[in-house]
Amino acid sequence: MEKVKSKMNNDYSDSILMKPNRAVGIVGYGVYIPRYRLPASEVARLWSGGEEESLPIKEKAVPGIDEDTITISIEAARNALKRAGIDPAGIRAVWVGSESHPYAVKPSSTIVAEAIGCSPHIQAGDWEFACKAGTEAIVAAIGLIGSGMANYALAIGADTAQGRPGDALEYTAAAGGAAYVLGPAEESLAIINSTFSYVSDTPDFWRRPMQNYPEHGQRFTGDPAYFKHITEAGQHMMQASGTTPADYQYAVFHQPNTKFPQRVAASLGFSKEQTKAGLLASVIGNTYAGSSIVGLTAILDVAQAGDRILLVSFGSGAGSDAIDLTVTEALLERRDKALNTKEYIARRTEIDYATYSRMRGNLRMK
Repeated sequence: MEKVKSKMNNDYSDSILMKPNRAVGIVGYGVYIPRYRLPASEVARLWSGGEEESLPIKEKAVPGIDEDTITISIEAARNALKRAGIDPAGIRAVWVGSESHPYAVKPSSTIVAEAIGCSPHIQAGDWEFACKAGTEAIVAAIGLIGSGMANYALAIGADTAQGRPGDALEYTAAAGGAAYVLGPAEESLAIINSTFSYVSDTPDFWRRPMQNYPEHGQRFTGDPAYFKHITEAGQHMMQASGTTPADYQYAVFHQPNTKFPQRVAASLGFSKEQTKAGLLASVIGNTYAGSSIVGLTAILDVAQAGDRILLVSFGSGAGSDAIDLTVTEALLERRDKALNTKEYIARRTEIDYATYSRMRGNLRMK
């Protein structure tokens, strides 16, 4: 009977976990966070009479007037390449995940590839799936390398997130991104043990063509969207992997604000100590496609060899990607090759709402 149960468990694991035939890992990682910060209290001053009792974050990162998803992606990619220590010409795919690509018809990825020296002999493309576009690109890169079609691929999640002036999203919609060079496990800073994805048609957040700002289902974005998908992805990942929260030193979840990731972490059985290192929403806001993977960079900045990490992203519409990683000795040798996440957060210039509106182009003249 025990053998039958064991076989059933193995069959379950094999049927839902996505594992490449060739072991794959993170060879290099990089982050970029703009220096400008808009305090949440400044948004409250304009739109709610200064009431600050339940502000979702302390402040958010705002892109400079000459910054967009492409420039953020380039800076993060350059940092990832510094840690990877490889020739950019060896990368065979550049994929940029975002919901704020600068062009409606023109790829971001080709510009990034050329700027970092990867073009022209390369596959390039842009990815979209709201806030999980970055992990979507990572999973695809794992498959490309794991199949043997490439030795290295670059996956990026970056956004200059949008929020209608006065809307609840304006408090949190921020800018930033992270880039990951995926490659052979033997060269990796962290090995990918497995991935798992969970999606459904849940209309919690959307933006129609020609609309400047997204719409959202308010409280509907919580339980049937964010919490359900992250919980399902996290639980299935651990069940199929035969792990429990105690097996992980760190966990990071999508961060639309500070309360959501803390609540979902507790519901899955993770402690505040396990999630503390990657919880950045309070000081940089919701970087959308970069949210969970920017949090992962902060964890990689402090993790030790042998540490196990669980990452679960979330994208409205809706879906979650869960990624299980184990840190290697190589991380300790190479993580100081580029600026770390705390250093980017420390490079802070506070701005007022008028400056923010000018930078974001919120004042439109007809």
